[in-house]
Amino acid sequence: MISWLEGVLLEAGTTAIVRVGGLGLAVQLPARSVAQLPPVGATVRLWTHLAVREDGWTLYGFPTREEVALFRLLIGVSGVGPKLALGVLSGAEPAEVARCLRTADERALARLPGIGRKTAARLIVELGQRLPAELLAAAGTAG
Repeated sequence: MISWLEGVLLEAGTTAIVRVGGLGLAVQLPARSVAQLPPVGATVRLWTHLAVREDGWTLYGFPTREEVALFRLLIGVSGVGPKLALGVLSGAEPAEVARCLRTADERALARLPGIGRKTAARLIVELGQRLPAELLAAAGTAG
């Protein structure tokens, strides 16, 4: 598993290119995280998740450990794949998603990209009570 990477940002965007030790790695980012990237040419550090599938490998990157932790929790839910989880993190801060899950705010979750009422309800049932303490602290909700 690639826990994080650090290198020179060659291209910014939802598909960023980072030069790491002579390799140019394509990293998929939540749209909301693109604004947190340094300028092109500067050093960037991203927490990562590598998704290995039959048709290819995809590297997902996040500016914080909380984001990658939430991403991994989301993709662990039946019917939620990496693209949908990336959409959730593109639509809201991790603390806001954690608050919605913990307080069972189905309507707020259903407003996130790609999430409907049924998926929101499933996320609340499966994740609402097993969120990491750091996400709950950031969300300002009691654990």
